[in-house]
Amino acid sequence: MPVPPQDAPNRPPRLARPEALPWLPEPGFALPSPDGVEDFWADVRRRGTPLVAPDPAGHADHAAVTFLWRGDARTRAVQVLPNKLADPRNPQGNLMARAPGTDIWHWTVRLRHDWRGTYDLFVDEGDGPGPDSPDYWRLLRNQGRADPYNARRLPRRWGGAPVSYAELPGAPDAVDWAPRPGVPRGTVSEHQVPSGHLGSDRRVWLYQPAGGGRETAELPVLVLLDGEHWQPRLGVAHLLDNLIADGRIPPLAAVLPDSVDAGTRWAELSCRPEFVAFLTDELLPWVAGRLPVTDDPARTVIAGQSLGGLTAAYAAYSAPHRFGNALAQSGSFWWPDAPEAEWLTGALAAGPRLPVRFWLSFGEQEWVALPAARRLRETLTAAGYDDAVYREFNGGHDYLCWRTELADGLMGLLSPGGTASRTAQAAA
Repeated sequence: MPVPPQDAPNRPPRLARPEALPWLPEPGFALPSPDGVEDFWADVRRRGTPLVAPDPAGHADHAAVTFLWRGDARTRAVQVLPNKLADPRNPQGNLMARAPGTDIWHWTVRLRHDWRGTYDLFVDEGDGPGPDSPDYWRLLRNQGRADPYNARRLPRRWGGAPVSYAELPGAPDAVDWAPRPGVPRGTVSEHQVPSGHLGSDRRVWLYQPAGGGRETAELPVLVLLDGEHWQPRLGVAHLLDNLIADGRIPPLAAVLPDSVDAGTRWAELSCRPEFVAFLTDELLPWVAGRLPVTDDPARTVIAGQSLGGLTAAYAAYSAPHRFGNALAQSGSFWWPDAPEAEWLTGALAAGPRLPVRFWLSFGEQEWVALPAARRLRETLTAAGYDDAVYREFNGGHDYLCWRTELADGLMGLLSPGGTASRTAQAAA
């Protein structure tokens, strides 16, 4: 088996945005005169932001989406950065304009009706260097603000203030993430798992379905990477409870290892054999010592996002005897940004067809990840992975999108039809 490269730089490729940002110079509605400002903001407070108006081009499946900020005498500039809706070469393109004679700052973008995304606002209140400073854009990023007219928030990765988000009417519904009255609830416990492969104990969260899964002889297993975000902050247990109660997935056990911090995450989630050995030799046996779980790879899923998505696919590639299903969302399949770029895709192309099912999804706005993702899709097709699933959603590199994609992937891989077809193909 090919050996993954070592000491690759910790960065994605620096690719230019291939298409211009779909920015619109004016909102899809009339801005008020100075005399109408108070009424305007009262309406904004009632409706919530961003404001959505019909597409000026007349297409029913698109809309003009306007982000707003109410400035004051100090406001010098306002930048809005929806997830992956920006051009790093042109940060000025995301600056709001001020309606003359008012405190209304606005920025409008044309989006398809199924878009959703988190976004940040950065406000220059005139207490730092001006736009001519070489450090201006970097310093502006320290002036983050929540959107005061949008109550929708999502916990931010690595902590900090929650991030605002928006969903257009055609976006997938995340209702399955909310606790539902009357649904039997599983239990979540936090543990420290000793690891010789990692050289230290590793914090993990263990989900046990309602009733302990006693009605099931052997529970399917989900290994979900970046556990410190998925459970304590996002509450993935509510999703699992709802999907199980509806019969959309079978009762399962889920184990969620902590990725510790950004540096550890880069070191461990970049096709590292020792991390996969931790999962196969230490973590899964630890789970089996506590719950009646399967050792059938066809009923075991490893899931991850970004570098975690790369690692999920690598774990299935390097340990198909333990992981028969890889659920990779926005996987960093460009890795490494070095001469051996897209190493895992090359390894899959050079090797035999493995008894593994891949479920891959990516955001249409992820211009850095998409070229490598599409090459991986073509590689899997050429290598005979006829049951591989590849999807693109209208969003970015964003937990807001990943949470519904996670639900769809689990249903596709673990529902009775999905498991049966996977098992039948393995037997053939």
